[in-house]
Amino acid sequence: MSKFGVSQAVLRKEDVRLLTGAGRYVDDVRPEDALHVVFLRSTVPHGRIAALDTSEAKAAPGVVAVYTAADFAGKLVNSVDFEVVKNRDGSKAAAPRRPILADEAVRYAGEAVAAVVAETRAQATDAAELIVFETEDLPVHVETAVGGEAIHEEAPQNLAYDWAFGDEAATERAFAEAAHRTRLELVDNRVIANSMEPRGCFAEWDGAKLHVAFSGQGVWDLKDELAAKMGLAPEAVRVTTPDVGGGFGVKGFNYPEYFVAAFAARELKRTVHWMSGRGEAMLTDNGGRDKLTVAEAAFDADLKLTAMRVNSVSNLGAYNSCFGQYMGSVLPLKVLTGVYDVQTVFFATRGVFTNTTPIDAYRGAGRPEAIYVMERLMDWSARELGVDPVELRRRNFIAPEQFPYRTASGELYDVGDFGRVLDAALERADAAGFAARHAESARAGKLRGLGLCYYIESILGASNEAAKIAFAEDGMVEVYVGTQSNGQGHETVFPQFLHARAGIPFDRIRFVQGDTDLIPTGGGTGGSRSVTLQGNAINKAADEMIAKFRPLAEEELEVAAADLVFEDGAFRVVGTDRAVGVVELAETARARGMTDLLVTATEYTVPGRSYPNGAHLAEVEVDPETGGVAVVRYTVVDDFGFLVNPMLAEGQVHGGVAQGIGQAVQEHAVYSPDGQLMTGSFMDYSMPRAADVPMMAFSTELVPSTANEIGMKGCGEAGTVGALAAVTNAALDAVWQAGVRHVDMPLTPQRVWGWLNAARLAAE
Repeated sequence: MSKFGVSQAVLRKEDVRLLTGAGRYVDDVRPEDALHVVFLRSTVPHGRIAALDTSEAKAAPGVVAVYTAADFAGKLVNSVDFEVVKNRDGSKAAAPRRPILADEAVRYAGEAVAAVVAETRAQATDAAELIVFETEDLPVHVETAVGGEAIHEEAPQNLAYDWAFGDEAATERAFAEAAHRTRLELVDNRVIANSMEPRGCFAEWDGAKLHVAFSGQGVWDLKDELAAKMGLAPEAVRVTTPDVGGGFGVKGFNYPEYFVAAFAARELKRTVHWMSGRGEAMLTDNGGRDKLTVAEAAFDADLKLTAMRVNSVSNLGAYNSCFGQYMGSVLPLKVLTGVYDVQTVFFATRGVFTNTTPIDAYRGAGRPEAIYVMERLMDWSARELGVDPVELRRRNFIAPEQFPYRTASGELYDVGDFGRVLDAALERADAAGFAARHAESARAGKLRGLGLCYYIESILGASNEAAKIAFAEDGMVEVYVGTQSNGQGHETVFPQFLHARAGIPFDRIRFVQGDTDLIPTGGGTGGSRSVTLQGNAINKAADEMIAKFRPLAEEELEVAAADLVFEDGAFRVVGTDRAVGVVELAETARARGMTDLLVTATEYTVPGRSYPNGAHLAEVEVDPETGGVAVVRYTVVDDFGFLVNPMLAEGQVHGGVAQGIGQAVQEHAVYSPDGQLMTGSFMDYSMPRAADVPMMAFSTELVPSTANEIGMKGCGEAGTVGALAAVTNAALDAVWQAGVRHVDMPLTPQRVWGWLNAARLAAE
């Protein structure tokens, strides 16, 4: 097989330019003469706007314009779109308008109130400080709990939705009849994504067409919303995305700043640019997680799981974000029961508004939250029932012969061999040698723990994707995709597909993404969908392209169809050395004016979702003197189905685990009772560093998916989905011997030290 084909660990072709400073991000591609936007943001978490005077700012040096919500009248709809769920009684969940610029009131510290456009960023910043902004204070609600004076009239007691799934009565009966019952309360702490490149955009208007370039995860949603809110025909809007320095879900949404830049560009007929600062990003980027959960399990006398009951409350922040309501309801449901055979389930969840930055998808989008609950509950249940955590999982795994398996929530798991994957993980983690390592840590005065998480996740997003193959005049072959690389290696892996399927030389393939003028449709990137959906679409386009060239090949080689085969990028006459390559045929087609052969576009729809899964084993050491938690060993064995590029898959797992360790041990976005973000810089918000993340042993046990032709399962978010519970279970295992019976994320030294000392005092 070619060293550039699928299943080969091809080095990332984009890394040379990205690592040598030749990447082209939003700040690199913006026109030099662009105006700069700076936003006046509320320092008040909740207040009625009493005064907003921009006259002095408008007269400041270099200022071209100052905009408030009043300036949008008749020109820009002052709201951002979002999705809502239905309540358990069938009514629609609360859907208060989220303004682009605050008009009547502000509802979180950091909400944009006015926009200053000036020749330089410094001038815009200085002018923004001249705006007179006064509010009448309103009560502040920051707790992830129903109650308090309503932030929105549509949500009394700040209840945004009350959603449920399952048969509550049947679940109660199962619990009443159970031989054993367990219960666990958990906190899923709020985090900030902190992508390497903050959010940014620029917009330009040529008198007839709007162009917006932004750092995002897909261009089509923003194009549609810009056209709708600005009263433009779809063909009058072009959205592009250059290189992106990390997305992780946080860049998958249409934020207010993009609309303001577009509005200003059309009004001023000048290019307008905005780039977030780090502090601004931490204050205004959608947050992640932030929920409270009570989880319960019922077991029979043989310790088989007979029922589950989950009640949770999710923080939505001050407004519904794009998919904020789905993060706490529909998406966790997809993997709520994990890899276990249980059909009696009741899941109830409520979403609440608070005077904090809105919450939405963060790497894993609802699945890490669900698996964290499931795997913490299984570990806790094992302790309560006096059985080994590995044994309890084995007793309850969905068996290989049960696939395809319809879960209680309706998901169709196509394939799986969870026992085999777990066996491999235990062996590669040297679980048998843990006792010796535990004793060695004890001699050094440390508490050592081993934690397991067996995760499963579901590919999300649109189930279809488009692809186009075009032979360019310069001899390159272009592959157009509907996904968007945020650093995952798409520029490498998608040409691998085309090279393997059509034999086109790897170095002659040009990768094209992120431009609505060049690519009419696409699903963007998110939900671990990119390689599975886009790879299958490229294969389909390649097959159609080969079929289109076949008649020309027959003509050129003067043979009948039955005597012609296609292999290694060429049509060959059976039994001879006569052949003609597809690139050569394209040149012939161009010379003859057969332009229809030069472009092939198609769309692929997956027959079903696929379900990546795997086992994470973490070992931690806890210093009882300081409470410090160190993750000292980490082993992952994943079932990703067919691997297209093992090196890229391993990189995705490493990054995902690092983010999971970050949330489990260090990261925590904290608001004061009066609604101020207390962790708004890296002085206060702890990010994982190289020393905080151990070397990871990664390997795979592949069970190819039957839900797509290639057999892939996706890997983008798997590392994070598995890491949260693995690390936290390991921490509980470590401190259990010291009398601690409960831990929550984040496992900061102060908190762990407090738990240890409370246990010591209780034992005295």
